[in-house]
Amino acid sequence: MEREKRNDTSFSRKRSFTFGAYGSVDRFTCGDETRPESVEDNILNILDSPATENKPFLSASSNQRETELFEIIEKLQGSRIDEQRCEFPLPLKSQLLTIGGELPLILRSKSGGYWIDPPLERLVDVSLTSSSPHGLVPESYDIMERDGDAKIYHKFFHSRYHHSFTAVDLSLGPLVLSVCLEEEENKLRVILRLKECSLHGVFSLSLFSNIPSAVELAKMLCDKVTVSKFEVVSYLKAPELITAFDEHRVSPNFKFGILYQKDGQFTEEDILSNNEESEEFKEFLSILGETIQLQGFTGFRGGLDVCHGQTGSEAVFTSFHDREIMFHVATKLPFTEGDPQQLQRKRHIGNDIVALVYQEGQTPFLSDVIKSHFLHCFLVVRRIQREEDTGEAAYQVSVTAREDVPPFGPVLPDPPIFTDCSLLREFLLTKLINAEISCYKAERFSRLELRTRSSLLESLRAELSTRSKCMMEDPSLSALPTTEGVRGASEGSGGFIENFKRAIRVRSHSFETLGVPRKIGGVASQKPKTEKDGESDKPPGPLPTDSLGATEPKDQASPQEET
Repeated sequence: MEREKRNDTSFSRKRSFTFGAYGSVDRFTCGDETRPESVEDNILNILDSPATENKPFLSASSNQRETELFEIIEKLQGSRIDEQRCEFPLPLKSQLLTIGGELPLILRSKSGGYWIDPPLERLVDVSLTSSSPHGLVPESYDIMERDGDAKIYHKFFHSRYHHSFTAVDLSLGPLVLSVCLEEEENKLRVILRLKECSLHGVFSLSLFSNIPSAVELAKMLCDKVTVSKFEVVSYLKAPELITAFDEHRVSPNFKFGILYQKDGQFTEEDILSNNEESEEFKEFLSILGETIQLQGFTGFRGGLDVCHGQTGSEAVFTSFHDREIMFHVATKLPFTEGDPQQLQRKRHIGNDIVALVYQEGQTPFLSDVIKSHFLHCFLVVRRIQREEDTGEAAYQVSVTAREDVPPFGPVLPDPPIFTDCSLLREFLLTKLINAEISCYKAERFSRLELRTRSSLLESLRAELSTRSKCMMEDPSLSALPTTEGVRGASEGSGGFIENFKRAIRVRSHSFETLGVPRKIGGVASQKPKTEKDGESDKPPGPLPTDSLGATEPKDQASPQEET
């Protein structure tokens, strides 16, 4: 008995349970060991203390002991729960966000790669009762210019006496230099065209004792120029060719897709299969533009058939600040029974760079639901109910674009709700145009743009050089066979223009660059003229707005390569 008592004294069992993902651990501790008491030990001490049997009521010390017990239990549970907290991954977290009890207009894709404006985290408090003004004044809606310097030559050089020069630099490639003397302002204006860009400079004549040479002027704009000589351009129609090159990215025409998303529709197939248009959707289309008959339409057609009705009978068209806009409305494009992908519709919308999504219901739009190499930005609009029953519509707007698309204006109001239809129209059309211009700065389009510009610049330099030698009756060229460019000029259209149009049509380099097999369907020049081939109803001079699209193939799901 004495030995057992001694063992009980030297060893006392204290229970300590650790709660967590791995169950509980029951520990034995040595009675002689001194250590600070943990929260678990305090609980066990209270539980193991003998109850007072002699007292008929609870004493103050027992009440205090019970209070301490519950406080310790609460602290223990709170610390254990906090230790197991974690952040939801962003896609899952986004799906839990609501807007005034409603789902957001846009959700990020699982794979990411898109930005959303306004950010989902900022949409929690959005409501129609907000005191913030709905929308900005139209004067603040500025339309971006795709190339602000494109018209400098036409404005300052074309109508004035000036000289142009050409050269080939070993490191920079083809160069085209234009120099204009503005004697009334005592200035010298210079433009140097490179493969990557055009450099523009204005120099005061007081800086020079003599007018600098073409080589010196070129090096003043770009210190990487290594040529020692420029050729003088003497071709009489050179200004027209140079203007066409400088303004090849400028176009007053735009085309955008319009998708109709009903409640419960998440997939591309569901959205593209809608045929019926609700009265609310028709009202929204009337805000954007006028529903026109395609048959015999003479305005900008945006690649739609205006002769044989192969792209439907109706479309939505509008003019906006000296620009013509054609909308590819999914519900108005041909519907094909038995085709879940609706390739006849995606043929047009999938080749657009920006699309507008009109939502009916509370189903969010997934950023990457429409598979396309072209579509880089979506504007999503949802009609919402106003708390006061005035009969007027209110529209909520959100924007999503690929990560490499820089932000663009106009800025969404806070909250992003419009109650004035005229203000909504002004905002959406400006936002659509700016979205397309901003999308051209994305990696895919900028890469294509650089290749297109390089090809056109080399064609321009060769054309100017050849024509200038012909003007000077170079005997070395008189015996040479007539080239395609010369033949084109003799027929009344400059060879550069022919090369210009051919550079837009030929798409083989794009297919090789992107690793997409090209479908063999005939020579490019023998294909029917379609918008995706870059031959819209725009004039042959400036490069069409969708010329980059003409050289960029899209994913296999969309019919980018019809014969």
